[in-house]
Amino acid sequence: MKNITIGKKCEPSILIIDEEFANQRIDNFLFNKLKNVPKSRIYRMLRGGEVRVNKKRVKPLYKIQPEDVIRVPPFWAESTPHSGKKPTTSLTQLLLASIIFEDNRILVINKPSGVASHGGSGINFGVIETLRVARDDLKNLELVHRLDRDTSGCLILAKKRSALRELHKSAIEGKILKKYVLLVKGKWENGKRIIDLPLLKNQLKSGERIVRVSEGGKKSITIFRPIKIGEYVSLIEAELKTGRTHQIRVHAAHIGHPIAGDEKYGDKEFNSEMSNYELKRLFLHAGEIGFCWMTGEKVGFTAELDEGLKKTLSKI
Repeated sequence: MKNITIGKKCEPSILIIDEEFANQRIDNFLFNKLKNVPKSRIYRMLRGGEVRVNKKRVKPLYKIQPEDVIRVPPFWAESTPHSGKKPTTSLTQLLLASIIFEDNRILVINKPSGVASHGGSGINFGVIETLRVARDDLKNLELVHRLDRDTSGCLILAKKRSALRELHKSAIEGKILKKYVLLVKGKWENGKRIIDLPLLKNQLKSGERIVRVSEGGKKSITIFRPIKIGEYVSLIEAELKTGRTHQIRVHAAHIGHPIAGDEKYGDKEFNSEMSNYELKRLFLHAGEIGFCWMTGEKVGFTAELDEGLKKTLSKI
């Protein structure tokens, strides 16, 4: 996509669409371009004719085409994310050093625990915002999926919209393999266990998001396999067959094996005991992810446990 002019507060911006951004709805395109502008404001801009495509008004459902010339009103200048702020040098260096694979379609990182996948709720810079700022060639980077802030491991980001669309389709069809490593309370029994329990997402009055097993929830399936079983703790592999919020954490807690370090769904006494083994975070790590491109090319990525989790395991 070419910027002909980057508007100041009193000037519009003119954008020329290339093949990579074609065939998406104009409203979705603007949601991505004007990240800090409320969706209601963008719809008013479209309906009021403030946004023009090839000098004409268009409806929100219009699909942009290659070589379309889009006029974005001066309001664009007010939408620049973070008001000139930049991510810290330490965060930028940490994420750049966490890249485990990159080609012209995707970038894969071993996301550190404590770093959000994206900004929001008081967080200016997550993985996606930091990497966009860190390198000029990553301005159009998009998350293919997300990991909770406290979860570490494989996170895929798309450098091209074509890759993003293909991987989203694979995710919807359940064709992306996702395996996690977790340390849980108790002696694991009965080997492989398939947990098929619906999950319902709620929001408390405080604004906190909480997920519970509920008949009124969405279908959620997790396959648990033991890696190493102890008398008081067990190391487990979890394979996601669906991708619900906090799915592994809620399923594990529901069957009596809460994850070590889980302050939301876990066991406080168990978490306190695990701190004696220098566990300072949620023991949940996205260790493996894999899929097949439409060309038939199979790819897979693995991410090592961080030094903190390795130290905890060695002490146990």
